[in-house]
Amino acid sequence: MECIFCKIIKGEIPCQKVYEDSAFIAFLDIAPINHGHILVLPKKHFINFFETPENVLADLIKISKKIAKAMCETLNTDSFNLGVNTNKTAGQLVPHLHFHLIPRFSGDGLKHWSRKEYKKGEIEEYGERIMREIENV
Repeated sequence: MECIFCKIIKGEIPCQKVYEDSAFIAFLDIAPINHGHILVLPKKHFINFFETPENVLADLIKISKKIAKAMCETLNTDSFNLGVNTNKTAGQLVPHLHFHLIPRFSGDGLKHWSRKEYKKGEIEEYGERIMREIENV
């Protein structure tokens, strides 16, 4: 079964494109966080960040930078969020890797993530565990 983004790429579902080349497409999100919210994705189907080859991610970030600059210039803002949700718990609704470019405006009502604190010794424990695992990846 194809995902909705694969159908958009094939032209089976309409979208408001802002960019397209042979390997990537970008279009306005139909349920934007702020008007001008853009989704940037590879045309080839990769389920998430982990499954996407590094060369594709490198090209995706280069294209996203270009699009973000144009988005900010067009919308008269110097601020945006770049986001990628990986898997359901992180909020990934469509199983096709995509970056969110979300323009930000003073007083737009969006809140930043809440913060947590480490208990004594926890930051070192987490850091050491992650550092050991990086060596295995």
